[in-house]
Amino acid sequence: MTKIKGLMTAVIITAASVGYVGCGGVSDEERAQLESLRQEVNTLNSDVSSLRSEKTRMERELGEKNAKLEQCAKDKEETKSNLEKLPK
Repeated sequence: MTKIKGLMTAVIITAASVGYVGCGGVSDEERAQLESLRQEVNTLNSDVSSLRSEKTRMERELGEKNAKLEQCAKDKEETKSNLEKLPK
């Protein structure tokens, strides 16, 4: 995700540089493109943040499920052991 952020920053800087070098100013079209790129970067950053939050939530859920699975395995072994102790 950091690569995307770096890439988008590079695109914005390049677009801005081209605008300043050519003809001594930035046209309205170039300004609109730059603003569009900034909005895209903001959207991507928001998506990254959202995905990181979702990843954290999913990792927590996975940990909880793994803990339950371990408890089930212990309960199974205990039950199996108790069944073997019963008279036949």
